[in-house]
Amino acid sequence: MKNILALLLVLTSFGSSAQCIGTNALSSCYDNNGNSYTVSRMGNMTTVNGNSSNGSNWSQTSNTVGNTTYTNGTASNGQSWNETQTNMGNGNRMISGTNSQGQYYSHNCNQYGCN
Repeated sequence: MKNILALLLVLTSFGSSAQCIGTNALSSCYDNNGNSYTVSRMGNMTTVNGNSSNGSNWSQTSNTVGNTTYTNGTASNGQSWNETQTNMGNGNRMISGTNSQGQYYSHNCNQYGCN
């Protein structure tokens, strides 16, 4: 579910909706701005590869173990990034990682938002 939410955030950040074809295991999505995405799901791992209409591309792979999701990716600038999300229950979660500029971040979140 977290991976689907991440994909939806990516798709909505481009200001358009995507049309997807395929199966739950492998699907291809296209939006009306000319961007395309492939989503591959196997067990507790999800991989998303994106290609924007301007020629840049990006990718991310998420792997869930227990209540923790580990995500590693390559941004459109070619730099790698990572994120770890741990679900603590009752809407609480801890999020930490390093963005594609090499900056570390950490947030504690609840049902009302993140700090």
